Amino acid sequence: MSNLGNEATVSATTVWLTPPSLLAKLGEFDLDPCSPLNRPWDTAKHHYNVHDDGLAQPWLGRVWMNPPYGRGMDQWMGKLKQHKAEGGSGIALIFARTETKTFFDYVWDGADAILFVKGRIRFCTPDGEEAGTAGSPSVLIAYGAAEVDALRNCGIEGKLVIL
Repeated sequence: MSNLGNEATVSATTVWLTPPSLLAKLGEFDLDPCSPLNRPWDTAKHHYNVHDDGLAQPWLGRVWMNPPYGRGMDQWMGKLKQHKAEGGSGIALIFARTETKTFFDYVWDGADAILFVKGRIRFCTPDGEEAGTAGSPSVLIAYGAAEVDALRNCGIEGKLVIL
């Protein structure tokens, strides 16, 4: 789930879903802690939505995370960094805003690799329809050695930077 605010498209929603074609290139995930309430497709074996409070729940295995963008995103990125420190792994999808405090605290200082995605991702609306492109470029961030390999071999166009 992602909250792109008014930067994405003319649609009235603030929930923007990762396209299933992008997810399929990354392999199977154990947990999506930021899942929308009524998702049109699964993003992992287990899902937490807003009612579950994914920040308060235990995380397991390989995590897929397209966190709510904006205020509070640093909490999600911090939890993924901590999950890696506890032996887990994961991939996060966020905007390529490399100058932000969140990026410095949880990506530059904590991640293992960043895939700068070529072009703009076409996210999907909660009904599963493809929407317009996002208002900013996106990155996929790897936490854990296996996730670096996943990004290296996924076939998503872009530039992989090993940290």
